[in-house]
Amino acid sequence: MQRLRITFARGKELKYISHLDLMRLWQRALRRADIPLAYSQGFSPHPRLSIAAPLAIGVTSSGELIDIFLKHRVSPHFFLKSLSNQLPPSIDISEVAEIGLGLPSLQSQVLYAEYEVCVDTDKEAKGVEASLRSLLAKDTLPWQHARDKEIRKYDLRSLIESIWLLDCNPPECTLGMRLRCDSKGTGRPEQVTLALGFASPPQSIHRTKLILAPQNKHSPHP
Repeated sequence: MQRLRITFARGKELKYISHLDLMRLWQRALRRADIPLAYSQGFSPHPRLSIAAPLAIGVTSSGELIDIFLKHRVSPHFFLKSLSNQLPPSIDISEVAEIGLGLPSLQSQVLYAEYEVCVDTDKEAKGVEASLRSLLAKDTLPWQHARDKEIRKYDLRSLIESIWLLDCNPPECTLGMRLRCDSKGTGRPEQVTLALGFASPPQSIHRTKLILAPQNKHSPHP
């Protein structure tokens, strides 16, 4: 058996499809490419693949991760060559790496997600940076939002690792964000921009990478 970790981009054409539809897209492409997928055990076997930290609807990305288990080894080059013609142009694979079978699940390794967020503003760079410093100086930031008719209350500040200004040319600016994305909570860029005082929802949200917990090196199984 073999475990491959694929880094890929998800473009604008697919930003409105659900996580379930994205999984189906990958499964169809892998089958058409005759990739030797490994399957789960049990009454209803399914391909063993998992995507880390599913994207929210409307968000693009250049740093998505998916783990795919194969029933026998293939070279990363063969995998990429076989699959490249089966995926839509809006999915672009940037890396295929073989990793140890004994590593924890992909989702359990995710710590943070980084974003580039474009928002409308009438502030100059100094004003935006002052808002960033003010938020980051807070020890706590009580927050709430409605989800499935339920009001969820939490500390938004605990979900923010860092925020920085990438570019500012009114009437818009671009922010960088590193937000928590683990079992204790997930930061959402649109909530952070609201907390910063931006009145309108972000024009665009692009996830640039996922940051995983460091792991001991495990050699791939022969």
